[in-house]
Amino acid sequence: MLNLKRIWRAAGYSFNGLKAVLYFEAAFRQEIALFVILAPFGLWLGRNGVERSLLLGSLLLVLIVELLNSAIEVVVNRVGTELHELSGRAKDIGSAAVLLALILAVIIWTLILTDRFI
Repeated sequence: MLNLKRIWRAAGYSFNGLKAVLYFEAAFRQEIALFVILAPFGLWLGRNGVERSLLLGSLLLVLIVELLNSAIEVVVNRVGTELHELSGRAKDIGSAAVLLALILAVIIWTLILTDRFI
């Protein structure tokens, strides 16, 4: 049976997470701005549902990976503020994941748009 109270609480936790990342993470705010600017173009430039979903999905993937990277950074910072090789490595790996998501978005947008206009 559906537990609406649990679903409502889970949605509240999710919105709290979005509020926190918007307040504390400049990179996420920049990527949200990029999404707000590019998403309408993705809907307009995509010729069909597959292209539109790839254009928008790649932008959403960047946001999702940035959320995970921010969560890693918060946990690492919570554990300790002293410099540690493993803490730095964890943060670098999270950052690399964001970079790969951004590269994927650029590749998808480039392939779809060059196919459309060239």
